[in-house]
Amino acid sequence: MRNLLKFLSLIAIAALAACATLPTGPSVMSLPGTGKSFDEFRIDDAVCRQFAYEQIGGTTAQQAGQNAAVSSAVIGTALGAVAGAAIGSASGDMGAGAAIGAGSGLIIGSSAGSGYAAGSYYEAQRRYDNAYLQCMYAKGNRIPVYERYTAPARSEPPRWVSPPPPPPDYPPPPEPDN
Repeated sequence: MRNLLKFLSLIAIAALAACATLPTGPSVMSLPGTGKSFDEFRIDDAVCRQFAYEQIGGTTAQQAGQNAAVSSAVIGTALGAVAGAAIGSASGDMGAGAAIGAGSGLIIGSSAGSGYAAGSYYEAQRRYDNAYLQCMYAKGNRIPVYERYTAPARSEPPRWVSPPPPPPDYPPPPEPDN
């Protein structure tokens, strides 16, 4: 039974370690500002990556996700061991109950931690991207944005409609003098 628990524990840890790694830089695009050389843009990019890294506490998004996953697994293992020991003491075998509870807690904590890790990763990436874009924009670089359609005021025509053609009785332009 103990070998099975050790095996399941190793599988859970390996599953967490085998998670796909995502990029550690910005996941948004920025372009060189008007009149900036590519070398100036690269310098701005390096400075803004460092600024964004500092703004999220000096950890990458991947590190934040891994920390969340490991802490959930540790907490699950500890709670499982305590619950298993309590249940095992009622049945007369506290050690076996603690071992079973620790194994169960590790599996449940690891699975819960993987979901929490994904959320933690994406939140850290979002904050990093926002800080990066703010810095790049402040340094005069271009940031692509998506335009949303807004309903026009009642007096304005919709944006996508071209102005109406002139009325048919509009007089022709005057002839040029020669």
